[in-house]
Order: sequence, then structure tokens, then C-alpha cells
Amino acid sequence: MKVFRDYDENCPLSIEAYAQGLKGHTFHDVINWFFESYETGRKDASNAIELFGNNYRKGGLGNLLEQLYFGYDINNDSSADFKFAGVELKVTPYEIKKDGSKRAGERLVLTMISYNEPVEPEFYKSHLWDKCRLLLLVYYLRDKNLGDNLMYQIDYVKLFTPPLADLKIIEDDYKYIIDKIAAGKAHEISEGDTMYLGACTKGATAEKSTVPQLFYNPDVKARKRAFCFKNSYMTTVLNDYIVEDITTFHPVCKDDEKRFLKDAIPLESIVKDDSVLENKTFAEYITEKINAYIGKTDVELCEIFQREYNNNKAQWYDLVFKMLGIKSTKAAEFQKANIVVKAIRLKPDGKMVESSPLPPFSFKQLVSEEWEDSSLYEYLSETKFLFVVYQQEDTHYVLKGCQLWNMPYNDLNVEVQEGWTKIKDTSANGLVLSKKEQKNGFVIENNLPKKKDNRIIHIRPHSQKSFYVLDDGEICGSGTYSDADQLPDGRWMTKQSFWLNNDYVMSVLDVSLTK
Repeated sequence: MKVFRDYDENCPLSIEAYAQGLKGHTFHDVINWFFESYETGRKDASNAIELFGNNYRKGGLGNLLEQLYFGYDINNDSSADFKFAGVELKVTPYEIKKDGSKRAGERLVLTMISYNEPVEPEFYKSHLWDKCRLLLLVYYLRDKNLGDNLMYQIDYVKLFTPPLADLKIIEDDYKYIIDKIAAGKAHEISEGDTMYLGACTKGATAEKSTVPQLFYNPDVKARKRAFCFKNSYMTTVLNDYIVEDITTFHPVCKDDEKRFLKDAIPLESIVKDDSVLENKTFAEYITEKINAYIGKTDVELCEIFQREYNNNKAQWYDLVFKMLGIKSTKAAEFQKANIVVKAIRLKPDGKMVESSPLPPFSFKQLVSEEWEDSSLYEYLSETKFLFVVYQQEDTHYVLKGCQLWNMPYNDLNVEVQEGWTKIKDTSANGLVLSKKEQKNGFVIENNLPKKKDNRIIHIRPHSQKSFYVLDDGEICGSGTYSDADQLPDGRWMTKQSFWLNNDYVMSVLDVSLTK
């Protein structure tokens, strides 16, 4: 019979050891253990299944473990869940992608942000720090094919605190968010504003979750928000610390000098020495590193970094990481912060060579989405772009500099949403594919909105080869089914992706990068 609550509530390691008993078991198992242990009736177990197994109940699985496994009642106490040990319990999903890699199932919400009282200016004195300084992470595999969320299996259990290398960046993120709130601009906050720590929206709909900024700007309403660790950050935490069983305790967590930081991130870090961030932000640091090479041609940069000059698209992208001191094209900080590098090439007259592609999408998924749950909204709201600009001079390109940027809240939630909605509606209610004969063959035309129809986004093919299956079953194009995406009505169309319009990207670049 399972022995419950067999842990020392004052000791984080004792709590972790007890929690390890969850590994390899489902939430159904926990319910069965509890009611077998306390010899309560089958009816009580059925009630618990109905209560905690409700897929629409936010935090239901976490509440189940709190009450039935760890034995404390759900309350509104603002202190850590295990307050005597300073440990906060977080039960969170992970998923396995098609390529077999693991990713966090969602961002990790830490604590609500209040607009009704002054915010604490110092991160290490804040309520947020109390909530994230020592987390007990319980990861379960979310497999929606199971149907019953109580059948999800718990695979990983570990205490975690942000490594020292991350804390300075998190502290800067915190300052950025609270400075916006203190300026009465909570309505302008976007999750893409920051690196690791985000300010995510809370509430079922924008209308229901919009409230006055009572303390700083009572006349202007803003979305309710909570501090969170971004999905990209939690994916790195999962793969590099939890799965690999790397301990991240250090003395700043609790007064225990026996705990030391053991940081073994497999990806290369841009910041090799934490002290470089004592007087500057991470954004300032990477900007300085790249801008140190302003005026160099791509040929000169290839010589400096001993890279073959081959004049392909990957070349200008690769050089960005070389300038940042990274041998590969993956940096630990970029993975955690979801920073996407975009190498932008300008013509001699200053015009942008081409629009900028975003990840491809599925038409079937598109027509089933609502805006704030859409893949496009998630990508643009959580992604920060590092634009690195090169301008053509004669036969080569000269580095102009770089800029970290994320899409402003209003651009995303007004113009991009409008463009997305028109594309979704056309896809769902009458996407026309027509074959037009030309002198040298034929072209497949469609009635989807074009680039001129929206200032910020458009869609276009995301495959070098075309492939279509038309209404009558005719197959057209030089590609195969792997180059295409199936439409909701069964036809096939060349894979498409959203693109950022080149004119829009030019409009958001700093003047110094375009003159």
C-alpha cells in the first residue's frame, strides 16, 4: 500500500525524493493509491475522477497531485506551495515531436501581475522570485490520442532553479516588464518583448480578461497578464536539465552552502563569462559583438572566420553566429529566448531583396484555429528576431549592423489578425484553384489574398517544387505529395507559409541600417 505524505516539509530534497515516486505512473494511479490507502468508497474515487479529469479545468492535474499526493489543500496563499521549504510545485506537460525530440507543452505560468498596486522594482525582493527560486517540476507526457488526461504518464520529477547564467537575463526581463507597467503601458506589453521571462495573457477571451490599470493608468484598460517562463525556455530546461538530470542548485536559492551550480548545457553559449552582463543587457552584448564588424564585406568576414565563400543564402546566416563566437548555428541563449536570426540583404539602392519567410502552416489546422490559439499568433507573439543587415556594394555585401526586434502588440492584433482572418475564411469557404494555360505551359492561380492586401503579411509557396491535385483529380506540378498540403476539402496545394512583407520589415528597421 502506498505511504502518503512521507516527506519532511522543511526539506526540499525530501520533498523531491517523495515526488520521485510519481515517475512512471499515471494520474489515475494516484487516485487509486489515495482511495485504497484511506479505504474510502468507490463512489469517492469516481467523484475525484470526474473532478480532476475534466479537460476544461485549468490546473486540474496539478490540483490532483496537491491534494491527493502531497496532502495540502488548494488555497489563495501567495507563498510557495511548500512554504517551509520554499518550494513551488509545477505540474506541466511535455510533447514528443514527429522527429522524436521533446518540447515543453506550454509556457510555465508563475504568478499573476497586479495592476492595482505598485510593482516591486527589485527582482530578488519580488513575489515572482519567491515563486520561481526553487521549482519542483513534474513533467507528464501529453498524448491527446489517449482521450483521458488522467491516463497521461508522469515521466520526470526534479527540483529546478534558473542557472546563474540565466538569472541576469531573467532579471532584465523583469525590469523591462515592470517599467512598462509603471509607465502605464501594460496594454502595450507583448510576450516577444523579453528573452526568457514573459508576460502572458490570462483569460478566456480578450474582452473578458481586459481590466483597468488602476494604479498607474486607470483610464486605459489592459489584458490581464502573468509572469511566465516562455515555452522556448522551458523546452531547454526540459531537455538540458530535467531529461539529463542536471542539478542547478546554487546558494542564492536557499541558505545551503552545500548546493552548487552544475551547469552543463550542451549547446554553445554566446556569453562565456557571466560578468560581461554586470553592466549591460544581453541584447546590448550581442549587438556590440556584431556591430564590431560593421563595414566588413562578406568576403572579409569569411576570411576572418575561415569560412568558405560560396555566395549562397546560408552564408550570411552562418556569419552571424561566427560573429557571436558560435561555431555552429545554434546558441543556447537563442534557443531559450526563441530568438530567430534573419539575415537581410539590401540592394545597392537600399531596397530589400525579398520578403522574409515564416514557418509553413497546414490549411486543415488553419481553418480550425481561433486567432489567439493560432500557430501564427503563437509564433509572432513569442518570437524575437535578430535582424542582421547586409547591403550590396559591387559584387559583395557589406555588414550594416543588427537589431533585435519583436512585433508590436497593435501590429499583431490588428493588421496581422485581419490578414490571417481573411486567409482563413477564404481557405474554409471557397478556395479556388484554376489552371491557366500559358505559352510555356500552365500556371495554377488561386483566390487567396495577395501581398498588396495586407501591410504586414502574405502567404506564398514554401516549396521549390509545385504540386496540386485539382477538383477533377488532375495532378499538376513537378513535385510530389511531400511538397504539398491537403486542403480541408481533400484537394492538394503546394505547401504555403506566411511571409513578412519586405516593405514592412524595411519600415521597422533602424534608420542607421538602411541609409
